[in-house]
Amino acid sequence: MLKNIMPKVFGWMFVGLLITFFTGYYVSLHPETMFKLFGSWAFIAVIIAELALVIFLSARITKMKPATAIISFIIYSAVSGLTFSTIFVTYKLSSIMYVFLLAAIIFAVFALIGATTKTDFTKVGPYLLIGLIAIIICSIVNIFLNNSTFDLIISIVGIAVFVIYTAYDVQQIKKLNQLSVIPEDNLAIYGALELYLDFINLFLRLLQLFGRSSND
Repeated sequence: MLKNIMPKVFGWMFVGLLITFFTGYYVSLHPETMFKLFGSWAFIAVIIAELALVIFLSARITKMKPATAIISFIIYSAVSGLTFSTIFVTYKLSSIMYVFLLAAIIFAVFALIGATTKTDFTKVGPYLLIGLIAIIICSIVNIFLNNSTFDLIISIVGIAVFVIYTAYDVQQIKKLNQLSVIPEDNLAIYGALELYLDFINLFLRLLQLFGRSSND
């Protein structure tokens, strides 16, 4: 059963990443659009839409039709691309591509670990959640402190949390597939969303560490 679901999971995850990156790059080429987006309440609306779509997909995944799940995931990926447009302005494109490749390699390693190891990562789920909440709180605090050392620590801890989350989520998808509690097509989208979020967060933390500013 697992060999049937995982290609779909990674396939949809890849589709989501392509939509996000191409949307972000396209928007970054239009300064007027970015000014309207980030210089108004529209940005808040985009953030709320992102959160709402994640909550909707997670809460309704067992009940919604596969087409609804697919459309919701595609919309979420495109909306995320709007906020992603800032990285194409902040960092050099070559640097973004380099970090993307680095993130892909690290992600693949830990996804493979999650799929093959006998270690039960599900036991560390509560600790990962605590770590995620701590990262969010510290990131918000550092917006006001603007401390580069603190930001470095947050990035390093964030990388550690999300690589473990990658292995954890792969194991969770395996277990859900074995239990057949979610229809296969819906599980593929749900799994893609979880791994998409892991990859994006890993990529952004690595970009903070290794990305080269477009002003350099």
